[in-house]
Amino acid sequence: MTLASPSVGFPTMAAFPRTLSSIAVAGGGLALFLIFASWVLISCPIGSTVQGYLLGIDNPRKTLLPRGNGSEFVIPRLEASQNRNHGFSDKKPYSADDDAVTKDLIEKSPKLPSDFPNAPKAKKIDQKAVSVSSLGSDSIRESKKPSGISTSPKPSEAKDMTQPPFSGLSDTSKAVTQDSNGSTMASSSSPNLLHSKSDLNSTLMTSPTSSPLASKSSKFDSVYSEICDLYDGQWFHDSAGPLYTNNTCPVLTQMQNCQGNGRPDKDYENWRWKPSLCDLPRFNATKFLELMRGKTLAFIGDSVARNQMESMLCILWQVEVPKNRGNRRMQRWYFKSTSVMIVRIWSSWLTHKTPEAFDFAPEGVVKLHLDKADEDFMDYLLSFDVVVLSSGHWFAKQSVYIFDNEIVGGQLWWPDNSRPRKIGNIEAFGISVETVITAIVTHPNYTGLAIVRSYSPDHYEGGAWNTGGSCTGKVNPALASELVRNGFTDAMHQKQVMGFNRAIKKQTNKSKVRLMDITKAFSYRHDGHPGPYRSPDPNKITKRGPNGQPPPQDCLHWCMPGPVDTWNELVLEIISREFKAIDKALV
Repeated sequence: MTLASPSVGFPTMAAFPRTLSSIAVAGGGLALFLIFASWVLISCPIGSTVQGYLLGIDNPRKTLLPRGNGSEFVIPRLEASQNRNHGFSDKKPYSADDDAVTKDLIEKSPKLPSDFPNAPKAKKIDQKAVSVSSLGSDSIRESKKPSGISTSPKPSEAKDMTQPPFSGLSDTSKAVTQDSNGSTMASSSSPNLLHSKSDLNSTLMTSPTSSPLASKSSKFDSVYSEICDLYDGQWFHDSAGPLYTNNTCPVLTQMQNCQGNGRPDKDYENWRWKPSLCDLPRFNATKFLELMRGKTLAFIGDSVARNQMESMLCILWQVEVPKNRGNRRMQRWYFKSTSVMIVRIWSSWLTHKTPEAFDFAPEGVVKLHLDKADEDFMDYLLSFDVVVLSSGHWFAKQSVYIFDNEIVGGQLWWPDNSRPRKIGNIEAFGISVETVITAIVTHPNYTGLAIVRSYSPDHYEGGAWNTGGSCTGKVNPALASELVRNGFTDAMHQKQVMGFNRAIKKQTNKSKVRLMDITKAFSYRHDGHPGPYRSPDPNKITKRGPNGQPPPQDCLHWCMPGPVDTWNELVLEIISREFKAIDKALV
C-alpha cells in the first residue's frame, strides 16, 4: 500500500522518519530534567518549604488574626508538636478555624482586662483567688439617661449558654491584691451600672459560645471565663419580666411577698444583671434539675440564706412541684423527676455557739466559738454536693466572742471596761469566715462545691434599722451619683474576702470553693427591699410621719420576685461551669 501524495507546498513524506526521531530525543531530555528537578526539590531546603505550602505542615510562617480595633495581631503558627487545644480570647471572640494560641501568646495579648494582671495564670486564679468587688470597667460608661425607661435587648435569655467556671470552674472572680500589711485593695472604680437600650447594645459583648473555637478547643471556655468577671457589669431593664410571680410560688415568706403586701410599684422585678464580658443566662429550671440530677444543694446560714433558698424553690416550682421531706433539723424539698434535693439549714453565725456561762460571761448570752465551725451543718457536709453559705448580719446582734478558749470580745455586751477587748464584730466575722472555709477545705472526705455568697448589702439610708434608716420610695436601681456608701458593709466585705483567701491557702482536700461576690453589684439595688411593705395588714403605715420619721421597714431582705433571683442565676452559672470543667477533665 502506498501513501497518498501530500498537498502542494508541504514537505514530502520522506522527511517523516527524521521528525519522529527528533521528538523522541527531546522527550528523553525533558524526562531527565524533570527527574533531576524533583530530586533537587526533595533533597534541598527549598523542598521542605514547598512541601509545607502544599501539605500544610511544619510551616513556621506567622498568621495574622484580626483584633477588635481593626488592626492585626501577629501570631506564630504552632509547631506540630505543640498542644493545639489552647484557645485565644479577645473581648469579642474572633471567627477562626482550629488555630489555637499557646500560653505565652496569651501572656502577650494586649486585650486582657487591666484588672487581671496575672490572667495567664488563670488556672491558679480559678482555684485560689477571690475578688474584692470592684465593678469598674473601661468598657462601661456612665449613662446619663433616666434609668426607668430603658428596655432590654432580646437576648441572652433565649440562649442556653453553658460555660466553664468561678468564677468558676474556672474562676470568674478577680484576683485579690494585698499590700505588705495584708490589706486588700480594689483595682478599679465603679461607674453607673444602668444603661438604656441603646447604651446597652453598644456595650454588650459576644458570648464565648458564639465563637467556633468554643466547641473546638477544650481549653477555650476555661480561659475565656477566667478572664470574664461575672460581677463586673451593669443592671439593664428586661421587659421579659421575672421567672415567677408571688401568686405562682406557695413557699415564699410573707414578709418578702412585696406585691402581696401591697407595694404599688413592681418595676424592681424587671432588672437583670449583665456582666461586661460575657452573658449571664436567665435561669433555666429544667437545665438546673438535669445538671443536678441525683445531687443535693444546701443553703446554709441566716434569714438571707432562706431568702435565696425560697427564690430557688419558686423558680423550680414553675416546672415541677417538689415533695416536702423536711424535719426539725433541716428543710428538704425533693424533685422526683431528677432526684434533686434542695436543703436549708439554719446557722446564724456558721460557727459553734453555746448558751452556758463561760468565764465572766453569764448564762443566756450567746457565746460564739470563732475557732470552730457549726456542727449543725458540718455533721451533714458529706451529704451535700453543693453548699451555698450565707452569714454576716447576725454579727450585729448581742454575742460573746471566744477564741482559743478565751473571751476576746463581744457585741452589745462587755460588762467590764477594765478588761481589754481584743476584737469587735467586724474582726469576729472575718475570723469566722476563715474558720468555716478552713473546716470545709480540710475535711478529709469532702469533694463537693462550696459557694460563699459575699456580704449582702442593706440600704437603711439615714440611720440603722432601729434608728430611722429607710429605703422607702426607691423604685429603680441607684445611679452612680445616687449610691450611698456604707462603711460597715465595706468593712464586712473586706474582712470576708481576707478570711476567705487565708482559708483556701490551707486546702488539703479536693473540694472546690468559690466566692460569689455580689456585694458591689447589689449596692445599687436599694429598690429591691420590702421597705414598709412587710405584711398584708391594710392598716400598716407606709409613709413618713409629719416629723419625717420613716415607718417600720425591712431594707435588708429582698422582695420576691426581685433582685435575689439573680443570685440563683449566678449559682446555676457557677455550677454549670464547674461541672463542665469536671466533665472535660474526665475526657
